[in-house]
Amino acid sequence: MVFSTVITCSPHFCFPKAAPPVIRRTIRCSAASVSPKFDLKTYWTSLIKEIDQKLDEAIPVQYPQQIYEAMRYSVLAKGAKRAPPVMCVAACELFGGNRLAAFPTACALEMVHAASLIHDDLPCMDDDPSRRGQPSNHTMFGVDMAILAGDALFPLGFRHIVSHTPTDLVPETRLLRVIAEIARAVGSTGMAAGQFLDLEGGPNAVDFVQEKKFGEMGQCSAVCGGLLAGASDDEIQRLRRYGRAVGVLYQVVDDILEAKIETEAKEDEENKKKGKSYVSVYGVEKAMEVAEDLRSQAKKELDGLERYGEKVLPLYSLLIMLLIELDHKTMNKDFNRAVSLSKMDGNIAQSNVMK
Repeated sequence: MVFSTVITCSPHFCFPKAAPPVIRRTIRCSAASVSPKFDLKTYWTSLIKEIDQKLDEAIPVQYPQQIYEAMRYSVLAKGAKRAPPVMCVAACELFGGNRLAAFPTACALEMVHAASLIHDDLPCMDDDPSRRGQPSNHTMFGVDMAILAGDALFPLGFRHIVSHTPTDLVPETRLLRVIAEIARAVGSTGMAAGQFLDLEGGPNAVDFVQEKKFGEMGQCSAVCGGLLAGASDDEIQRLRRYGRAVGVLYQVVDDILEAKIETEAKEDEENKKKGKSYVSVYGVEKAMEVAEDLRSQAKKELDGLERYGEKVLPLYSLLIMLLIELDHKTMNKDFNRAVSLSKMDGNIAQSNVMK
């Protein structure tokens, strides 16, 4: 079945000094449930608004006030793209799960994500003075409070899942798998391992660092959504591979955009010193090739889920938004050809980006 849809970027995917692009696509889906009236703009706008509201309610200011203010500062940052919770809810709904069942885990993922960023920015780690378009947590509240805020957000996320997930919608056995998945992602075999090698490993550690620091949160977010909805083992593995690719893709795109901001006359030695990225190790052109490979990997996994019809569109759109942002800001014609969305045959074709 073929139908046309219009994807208009939400405010959370903004493009400075330019009108939000509108992308017309012809989407092919095999499911009979597909409706030409499916509106991705409405889907994203309403979902992110609900997530923001749930996060605000999840961290009320109480005594001692300072630590809660520090926690809220990072979790509720306006510059947050909400990729982990969005991916979780979209994956849950893909397999017929209830959005209400996914919100507690989605909020927990954003808490854990924010906590990891707080610690990642510390002077003893990456020493970043800003995050999400605002001063880093330790810049605003001090190193001691930033450490405590991050420490508090990790267990708060787990507690929020247990105390707020409707038991009539999600069996306890599924919740246990969700909690175990998050614990694995942030632990010594996941994000912590990636951060360690980011600090201590050599250039040959870049693949491991990228997969662990960024791919783990992506795959965890997608997998948790599938687990909540009762997806099959095969479907969970597809989500795992999709989420891992998208998680790394987000960071590769971010690294490329940062590199493009730098002047050609002066390399950013501080960034080269701080971390292991595909840009710092291999250069921008190689990073662009990596981005296309990741896009292709993620799309391949979603192609195997096309029987769910329009329900898979939100996960597809995460890829589209990233590549539009990259092409719009880099204005790189070669890369535009390499990742031309018109090549997304099968499910997404006949693309026309209007800037």
